[in-house]
Amino acid sequence: MIRQKILLLILALSLLLLTSCGTNQQQSQAKSVFIGGTQGLSAQFEPFGIEENGVFYVFDTETFPIELTVTNKGEYDFKAGDVSVTLLGPSPTEFSGIPAWQLKNKGTIEKISDLSPSGGQESINFATDAKYLAPVTGAIERNWFANLDYNYQTYVIVPEVCLKEDQKDQRVCQVKGVKTFFVSGAPITVTGVEEDTAGQAIMALKFKVRNAIANSKVAKPQDEFSSTANKFAFSLDDPAWDCSSTGKVGEGRFDEKGEATVLCKLKQPLAKGTLSTKQVKLTLDYKYREIVQEKLLIKQSVK
Repeated sequence: MIRQKILLLILALSLLLLTSCGTNQQQSQAKSVFIGGTQGLSAQFEPFGIEENGVFYVFDTETFPIELTVTNKGEYDFKAGDVSVTLLGPSPTEFSGIPAWQLKNKGTIEKISDLSPSGGQESINFATDAKYLAPVTGAIERNWFANLDYNYQTYVIVPEVCLKEDQKDQRVCQVKGVKTFFVSGAPITVTGVEEDTAGQAIMALKFKVRNAIANSKVAKPQDEFSSTANKFAFSLDDPAWDCSSTGKVGEGRFDEKGEATVLCKLKQPLAKGTLSTKQVKLTLDYKYREIVQEKLLIKQSVK
């Protein structure tokens, strides 16, 4: 009799272990549909001239190129005209050979993908024969800045939202708690998704949003940048939900830490007996501003 009990206990423990392993295996198989990351546009100046000790230099009698290479490091395709690049720093009166100080991308710059892991690129060419006009004694230093404004989107997929009218029912899924989510590569990202109830048979989703790049600026797609803006737009692909942030529908604002919360709630209570899971997709839509810098040393030529 004792031997039979021991065998039954071993069998029960084995079944429990197998069940646990199976669950872990299923969870580990969950794979993001996105590559991810916290970059949108990456840009750098191409060499102005000869590099010496990490600084480019030209002589005052020479002309030099001004060109930037922009690379899409996120998962949203840039359309023609989405990227605006403005040269800042030196006064335009100091240089000749620069026809325009603001240019836009001319073609589509594709997002990163399995086929293009480095992302699409485009060269923004401001000048091939720029020249410093004023007399130079010894050497003079000029810091070139490129202000980059671009439209971008972030996509967030929650594969299993629990829709349960009776919270006492333990079958199928659990409403309250942290949810699995997938987020696309972009400078504005989502760091967490939680589900809860917001009334009888009304589900709610809370998205934690963060601006991943310090010293950047954010605005809604049709708005102007300002020191107090830091706004973004958002929408959910399911019309059964209303989404807001700090009481404003479809519009969020980052706080001083670069964080915001988007809250989505069902418009109507679930029908009696509802018990299912459903995927939803949140889209964050915004205009982004960054700046890159490069130093140029202009040396006096030997005369």
